[in-house]
Amino acid sequence: MKTVLLAGGLGTRLREETEYRPKPMVEIGGRPVLWHIMKLYAHHGHRDFVVCTGYKSEVIKDYFLHYEARNSDFTVHLGDPSSLEYHGPHDAADWNVTVAFTGDRTMTGGRLFRASKYLSGERFFCSYGDGLADLDIAALLAFHESHGRAATVTTVRPPSRFGVLDLGPNGEVERFREKPQADGWVNAGFFVFEPAVLDYLDGDSVLEGEPLTRLAANGQLMAYRHGGFFQPMDTHRESLMLNDMWANGSAPWRVWAEVDSATGWEALR
Repeated sequence: MKTVLLAGGLGTRLREETEYRPKPMVEIGGRPVLWHIMKLYAHHGHRDFVVCTGYKSEVIKDYFLHYEARNSDFTVHLGDPSSLEYHGPHDAADWNVTVAFTGDRTMTGGRLFRASKYLSGERFFCSYGDGLADLDIAALLAFHESHGRAATVTTVRPPSRFGVLDLGPNGEVERFREKPQADGWVNAGFFVFEPAVLDYLDGDSVLEGEPLTRLAANGQLMAYRHGGFFQPMDTHRESLMLNDMWANGSAPWRVWAEVDSATGWEALR
């Protein structure tokens, strides 16, 4: 199955980082957040990606065009570029990555619609390029296959932004709960789609608007409930927090093997 990654937004709330690069290329532990999402899918056996670019697409194109040189030892005979030889495997040696420019200002559904020519009429995953989770991709796919509908959206219960006070009848504080989970479920941005979903889209669609609303109204949208870790990277504060988690060895989304058995290198370097 292919995985479509929506990586073309402006990232205006992370302006400190996105003035010179798209938000999915903001780094956590020296690697773009986009790479972390791809590592999650690759860990579960899904290594065929379509990256939908927009704002500053050249940064993403350059990253993948030069991935081999950045992540491998190599030998080149100067004056003869065709002699370039790479030595040893790297962490993404078996990934297949299609980088598709889908417009500078295109919305999420429009990006998916414009990249559909690379999907071969088959079931596919779709994810935003800025959210991290310890999601069990195999369990998500099994849930999707079990219900037979056109679309599955992963949902999470986010923590409240504020601490909550449980009050007694006279105003006494009976209990203080620091940022408990909210009661509602929200879209975490990890989807499984059948090809029929593309019929709900056009070049101007906002995926989270009319397409998902129509799918729900037609009984074609189901929700997979993820009770584990989920954190988007929308702000500078969240970027710092995720980098701290990575540096401290407490990053829940880091579900892949830590050491490559063939090379002895850390698979996440």
